[in-house]
Amino acid sequence: MTIARTTRTEAAETLADALERAALEPTAGVRLLDRRERAIWLPWSEILDRAREVAGCLAALGVEPGDRIGLIYATGRELLEALFGTVLAGAVPAGLAPPPRFGRLNGFGARTSAMLESVDARLLLAEGRLARRLRETVSPRPLGCTTLDDLPVGRVGVSAPADGDSLAVIQFSSGTTLEPKPVALSHASVLAQARLLNSLWPDSVEVEHRGLSWLPLYHDMGLIGCLFVALERPGELTLIPPDVFAARPAVWLRAISRYGATVSPATNFAYAYCVEQVADRDLDGVDLSSWRVALNGAEPVSADVMRRFGERFGRWGFEASALTPVYGLAEASLAVTFSQVSEPFVSRRFARDSLGVGERVREATDGRELVSVGRAVPGFRVAIRADDHSEVQDGVVGRIWTRGPTLMEGYLGQRLATSQVLRDGWLDTGDLGFVHREELYICGRLKDLIIVRGANHSPVEIEQAAESVQGVHIGGAAAVGYLSATADREQVLLFVERARGASAEQIEALPEACRQAVLARAGLEVDTVVILPPESIPRTSSGKVRRSETLRRHRLRELG
Repeated sequence: MTIARTTRTEAAETLADALERAALEPTAGVRLLDRRERAIWLPWSEILDRAREVAGCLAALGVEPGDRIGLIYATGRELLEALFGTVLAGAVPAGLAPPPRFGRLNGFGARTSAMLESVDARLLLAEGRLARRLRETVSPRPLGCTTLDDLPVGRVGVSAPADGDSLAVIQFSSGTTLEPKPVALSHASVLAQARLLNSLWPDSVEVEHRGLSWLPLYHDMGLIGCLFVALERPGELTLIPPDVFAARPAVWLRAISRYGATVSPATNFAYAYCVEQVADRDLDGVDLSSWRVALNGAEPVSADVMRRFGERFGRWGFEASALTPVYGLAEASLAVTFSQVSEPFVSRRFARDSLGVGERVREATDGRELVSVGRAVPGFRVAIRADDHSEVQDGVVGRIWTRGPTLMEGYLGQRLATSQVLRDGWLDTGDLGFVHREELYICGRLKDLIIVRGANHSPVEIEQAAESVQGVHIGGAAAVGYLSATADREQVLLFVERARGASAEQIEALPEACRQAVLARAGLEVDTVVILPPESIPRTSSGKVRRSETLRRHRLRELG
């Protein structure tokens, strides 16, 4: 079916404007899949009507324009109602991750309380059963912790005015090395990012682009890169709860086939997970030929994983050229660079001893393979700088800085932290990389580097080597460096989650097998390997490993 794209005379200034405009498009909306792959279709007009009701109820409760409201929901109807109801009330939604398991809230309450305190949230909205538990574990907010059903009845249609410079949403940074920071994003920034992304999809006169995602909506890649993109277009979006994907990744691929999705992003882990966990029998009748843009971002991109994914699912019509490595971060509202859409991804090997800060990279056939994440998206610039903030030449490793129209206002209420990363309109991303042949390559994060005898080692390469070992849980490795009181150098500590169903023999062999794999791939000796049960390593909301937190919990004997 061909869906004509709406002709627009002017861009929406706020998310409320965008929602009202999208509601005029009868064929556009959001499709929600449940655990049984049953679909509920919500046109944007219905989402708008319900959001107006919620906005009135929030106003009756005492919510005022500019108030911050914490939202803790799984992907579903209530999340959309709470999110857009908050926006129409003129308040600012701050999405937080639900607990991974409802019965295990140890530590969740304290972490949630800290995040709510950091944005001075006046109210916490959550699903019924969770809200009741959170009232006992989360520090009280001025307007309490409640559910949508328990809000007081208000006047329908209440909508607080806002402009493009007003705060639209709060996204928490990934927090791989530190606690998540509240990233303040304006209406102008998130809508400019959505327009930017919509301009990058390959044009087609035959079919309108349809989005599909299992990414959480409390993370920028899911919220801005999928939901707000579909809202701004306006278009069709299919959403799968993240826990459904985690339990049955084939649901993602079947849904792409069933609904003819053309754009669907994911993390590198997700592509590796599908290669390992999706069985041929799960894909009966599946056709992936509609999938034209398979974005790979939010964590380091592996060329080997993308090759294996393309080979594995080519039998079902997937074109490997759809794999599109990208780079971005919450502080930029999402995208900073894109590799060429609909073209094969580019990877090169670089000598490991040339990847240190300040070094000039050299290509080497036996070096570390890195994937290009392309060039700056329209309106953005990327610069590589030394520690003194001076710009270095192409081919020299340094800190990645960027500037563009969708940068954050700052970290909410954290002037010092903001001043440390925002200078003269430029953002210091904290990532390390270099420009080679006019394209950006990411080679690490400064605070994650492992330094042994003066040589820098990326934890990503160590982790990928360990994950190649049979019996290791996909995505289940974390490498850190630490100083031991009895050693004369930094020690390398590798945490490895055993795979579900791994045999006793495999588990017993894992430490030595991982050591040998790392030695062969990265040329580094691992001092200690710690074997853990699946899902023991702490991760961010987007699934990235929190290495420093892993080490901290290990020292406190809280892992496993």
